[in-house]
Amino acid sequence: MNRRDILRTIPAFAALSQLEAQSPTGKGRLRPGLVAYSFRAQLEAKKLSYEDLIRMVADLGLEGLDTTVYWFPDTSESYLAGLRRAAHRNGVSLYSVAARVRLCQPTPELQAAEVENAKKWVDVAERLGAGHVRVFGGTVPKGVSEDQAIGWAAEVMKRSCAYAGTKGITLGIEDDGGLSTNAGPTIEIIKRTDSPWAGMNVDTGNFPKDGYAQTAMSVPYAVSTHIKPHVTDADGKRQPADLDRLCALFANGGYRGFVSLEYEEKDPEVGVPKLAPELIRATRKFSGA
Repeated sequence: MNRRDILRTIPAFAALSQLEAQSPTGKGRLRPGLVAYSFRAQLEAKKLSYEDLIRMVADLGLEGLDTTVYWFPDTSESYLAGLRRAAHRNGVSLYSVAARVRLCQPTPELQAAEVENAKKWVDVAERLGAGHVRVFGGTVPKGVSEDQAIGWAAEVMKRSCAYAGTKGITLGIEDDGGLSTNAGPTIEIIKRTDSPWAGMNVDTGNFPKDGYAQTAMSVPYAVSTHIKPHVTDADGKRQPADLDRLCALFANGGYRGFVSLEYEEKDPEVGVPKLAPELIRATRKFSGA
């Protein structure tokens, strides 16, 4: 992929709402990145490797990769060391490990097992040099109240954060179905966890409705982000994402960190290079740097 060709593909990213995109204030510091899940089919089919994605991030002018570890061939010291080397040689930050940790577990035994699962990925993050691990709220069992489920999730999150904190790693709960479908319950888990190592991995395209309003609620708890090409409106209909509006929300809310594209449409080989320049532009505009 030729970078000069990539930079000629800047699209007319639709529906930029100037009414609610605030002027840059310099409070936030936004850095553009890519979520590896964008190329899930290619990774699963072994048409691309994580080393390929690291080089792609660099060629696109992005700065970081959220690794989405589902397709790691292994987590050996040698493999992770190779990824760190590739990242360093390309000037790319492997800032996040996105793992399948599900916090809501109904029994002490299951809770203990999930804490061990979280610890495993914290250790992987430490070896990669990442400062963040993404986790999920998990499924609410039938017949269980949301309040009880939040209590279970907070227990697992609290114990996981106690370990992660010894490594200097933050855990971010993603709004992605189940208990953490919406901002309110996700934030409540974070509050009950009551740890400086707990926060939210805000996925602006996952909220089932009122995407901008729920993102605004989440910004004070954000420790990482996923930006999809769409956001839901008040009726739950998917609309083209307004990158200026989203970056304004994060920057003016004081968020400092990566704002990373997660592309779930077809043909990421085309879509990601088209959207990357717009993401870079918007993050620079609203980060004050």
